[in-house]
Amino acid sequence: MASWVFILLVGVVAGTLSGVIGTGASIMLLPLLVFQYGPQHAVPVMAIAALMSNIGKMAAWWRDIDWRAFAAYSLPGIPAAALGARTLLVLPARVVDIVLGAFFLLMVPARRWRRVRGLRLRWWQLSLCGGGIGFLTGIVLSTGPLSIPAFVAYGLLKGPLLATEAAGSLALFASKAATFHALGALPLPAIAQGLVIGASVMAGSFAGKAIVQRMSVHAFHYALDVLLVCSGVALVWTAFD
Repeated sequence: MASWVFILLVGVVAGTLSGVIGTGASIMLLPLLVFQYGPQHAVPVMAIAALMSNIGKMAAWWRDIDWRAFAAYSLPGIPAAALGARTLLVLPARVVDIVLGAFFLLMVPARRWRRVRGLRLRWWQLSLCGGGIGFLTGIVLSTGPLSIPAFVAYGLLKGPLLATEAAGSLALFASKAATFHALGALPLPAIAQGLVIGASVMAGSFAGKAIVQRMSVHAFHYALDVLLVCSGVALVWTAFD
């Protein structure tokens, strides 16, 4: 019981972090779930919790969703996520971690260069990002450090960014979860545990909204850069661990 209470408290904190910068809940929660249940059971539990995390952010920022950006991103991303989930067992995880980690680190100077030049993604470019990120979503735990910069480059910030990215991620994770279920990798106990943990993450999403509403645009960009650096270092470190 004590371990469950601790996991739920961390879930609230993780949901708050994810509610501020758009991602990060999976990075905080998965090590605890692996310790509690083992890696094979922890991944499907986290998949359900991630679904609920995105539902919480969507509910908190419902009126700010950019539905055109959502459609451009998710329509190619949904089948790509299913394909990625089926490819998961074929690719060496270490290679994926190193490539993604290096990419996250390179995104920091790239984002600053793009802001200086005033460059923005068009809807069809966002669609290409949705397909690529969707495929990676099927393979790795979290692609929030990729999807967040994509929507920022499209021109979204703060509430609209968090809402639209959550809607797009929900569509991609639902495709991934459905594929896992079809392959027999999503048992009912994992679904139930994921729903309970996901409820705590959803609660944190609303706390995150209150913080974002008080943040300046400069502080929000700084938080995104910190996220990219931490995610990149963590992935590369895991690959060589």
